[in-house]
Amino acid sequence: MPTLTDIGTLIVCTTGTCGGRPRIAGTRITVQYIINEIRAGVTPEEILKNKPHLTLGGIYAAIAYYYANKELLDVEFAAYDQECDRLEADYLAGRRS
Repeated sequence: MPTLTDIGTLIVCTTGTCGGRPRIAGTRITVQYIINEIRAGVTPEEILKNKPHLTLGGIYAAIAYYYANKELLDVEFAAYDQECDRLEADYLAGRRS
C-alpha cells in the first residue's frame, strides 16, 4: 500500500548546501532553478523529463513554496542574480587586464 508524503518534507534548506537556499529534498535543485525554468516557459513535465531524478511532487512543491513565500524569495532571487552579475563582471574585467 502506498504511503502518504508530508509535503513539508519536500523542500529543505541546509546550511552549506546550495548556499542554504531552499531546494528539493535529496537534490541540489533549488526552488530558484525551478521558478526560472517555469518563467522561461518550461512545464513541470518538461523539467521532469530533463531531470528524471526529480518527482512531479517535488517540482510542484517548489512552485508552491515559491508562491507561499513570493515576496521574500523575489528579494533573495534578485540579490543572488546581482551577485552573479557582479562576479561575472569582476571575472571579465580581470580577463581584459
